Amino acid sequence: MGARKHIAAEKNKEARKNLYFAKLKGVPSSPRKMRYVVDMVRGLEVGRALGVLKFSKKQAALDVEKLLRSAIANWETKNGRKAEDGELYISKVFVDEGVTMKRMRPAPQGRGYRIRKRSNHVTLFVDAKTNDEK
Repeated sequence: MGARKHIAAEKNKEARKNLYFAKLKGVPSSPRKMRYVVDMVRGLEVGRALGVLKFSKKQAALDVEKLLRSAIANWETKNGRKAEDGELYISKVFVDEGVTMKRMRPAPQGRGYRIRKRSNHVTLFVDAKTNDEK
């Protein structure tokens, strides 16, 4: 690796030490459906967000709940202590489009209709409220 790339990589590595996030890649649902669930919890305190996801009827809520628990565990691991009630909140969350599988469905008169099976990638950042006040 070149010197400039090495320096940039080290700088990025230092910047990521203060970020607490989790990624979920290749979820087999459309990004639009996932964004409905993600919009429900964006900016909420972590305990309240877990409650919203637990009682949501959307299938995508199960994936987001698992991702949120992973992000909380990442925060606890990096800080070496348990998160207190009301301390963490979802600072940033976004859904990107993943790989689209293309399939064919039989149609009348020997034709075939194309089916697009979409997937998505979800990235969720958590942060402590005390970090913003300082």
